[in-house]
Amino acid sequence: MLIPLLTAGIETALNSLLYRDRALQSARLRLAGKVLGVSVRELDTPLYLIFSERQVDVLGRWEGPADCNVSTRMAVLPELRDRQQLAALIRSGDLVVEGDIQVVQQFVTLIDLAEWDPAEVLAPYTGDVVAQGIGMALRKGIGFLNAGLRRQQNYLAEALTEEWRLAPGPLEVAWFNGETDAVAREAVKLEKRLEKLEEK
Repeated sequence: MLIPLLTAGIETALNSLLYRDRALQSARLRLAGKVLGVSVRELDTPLYLIFSERQVDVLGRWEGPADCNVSTRMAVLPELRDRQQLAALIRSGDLVVEGDIQVVQQFVTLIDLAEWDPAEVLAPYTGDVVAQGIGMALRKGIGFLNAGLRRQQNYLAEALTEEWRLAPGPLEVAWFNGETDAVAREAVKLEKRLEKLEEK
């Protein structure tokens, strides 16, 4: 029951984002007839994006072969909006690509070229002025939430290392690494001495 709702929501969002603007038509045509399989580790089933000239269909099951299959984590998906990050994500292993890499490159380029502005989506329903106000409020709200999240992350990091002493601080980690390396070097020296003694 959850997968059909998920695929319908993703399909609606992608179609409104990628197939609304005429300026993106040449980028969309490069993907027409292609199938992109997306496996997200947090989901049990892969999703398949089937591109045509007029829309993208998102399915939970596809019998035919996909032109390209990608595997990633949910946290990596927002980074795909920047096509400059694609090569780095593949090198780091956060994005595993099997098949025609051009399909995922063209999809990421299409997403990068698409400008998502909530005011444009809301304007036909609410009018330009109200839609612009809602868009500005959403941007400020997201900025406020991001700043709060960064503050909480910094607080938690300081609490773990300084107050609760559950995690070592950066200097303690560096000292521990140095001591570990020194013990490893001494173990190698001891092993060489034992080998010399055994030879005698």
